[in-house]
Amino acid sequence: MIRQIITYPDKRLFMRSNEVEAFDEELHRLLDDMYETMIAKNGIGLAAIQVAVPLRALIINLPDEEGKQHKEDLLELINPVIVESRGTQVYTEGCLSVPEYYDDVERAEWVKVEYQDRHGNKKTIETDGLLAVAIQHEMDHLDGHLFIEKLPYLKRKKFEKEWKKKRKKSGVKI
Repeated sequence: MIRQIITYPDKRLFMRSNEVEAFDEELHRLLDDMYETMIAKNGIGLAAIQVAVPLRALIINLPDEEGKQHKEDLLELINPVIVESRGTQVYTEGCLSVPEYYDDVERAEWVKVEYQDRHGNKKTIETDGLLAVAIQHEMDHLDGHLFIEKLPYLKRKKFEKEWKKKRKKSGVKI
């Protein structure tokens, strides 16, 4: 089922999500719905809070060289924790909760993350490049942060001004 994605400035996006304790059918349904929602919205990652569920769960599905996403490449990270990181990289990021806005963000170049899969099994992933960026971006959501918070002050102010103008023009209440 495709769920509605909550968008900035919805206050729920700034809440810290809760640990997942039940690795049950309800969690599996949430993860499956998140996947359908992410694919329908042309995203590469989605955190549970973005569909208004405050749980520490996220999914990532990077496209291949031809730009296609394959479900067998889907990563589901439950209760993820970055245990090690190295270097820095700058990547142009966007977010389904901040539609049609992209900007450069600096993040760690390499991360080692411990997490659980949908069945509660403990796993570890070490990665760099776009996958490292995507993991850090989605994990920020779990702590109630958006990528726009990482922008320099003047860029952030410019974003706020343009966002309000765009919302006003489209008739969305701010």
